[in-house]
Amino acid sequence: MSPVQHNNPKLLWGITAGLVAIIAIFALYQWIFASQEPETPPHQTELLQPTVKAIPEVQNAASKAAAENTVKLVEEDILTSPVPKNSSLAKEEVAKLDDIQTQLKEQETTLQAQHKDADELMKLKEEQIKLLEAQLATQ
Repeated sequence: MSPVQHNNPKLLWGITAGLVAIIAIFALYQWIFASQEPETPPHQTELLQPTVKAIPEVQNAASKAAAENTVKLVEEDILTSPVPKNSSLAKEEVAKLDDIQTQLKEQETTLQAQHKDADELMKLKEEQIKLLEAQLATQ
């Protein structure tokens, strides 16, 4: 570029206007397509809503702390709900129940492992206390 072109205000205004136009077109494009997002059909909103609810509080303090982090996997009304007439819906329901069953089994094994670890920690703490008591008695 020659020095005359380098300091030309018309050129600077042209470049600025071009950049502003590009940004405006991009913003308009985003605004138009964001407003035209397809809405979820009503029959699919039931599938998207979470079906798990928190379990009620337990009276035991130790269980209460553990219950705060758990969720209820099975609804009580599942026993009284009618079986779907459509075979594909019935298959989906069976698959859903199988998933819930596997989650419950995994949760059971996790809880058993935690219980075992807690018992082992209690034993180790008791041994540690006995050793500390013996050490204090010798001093």
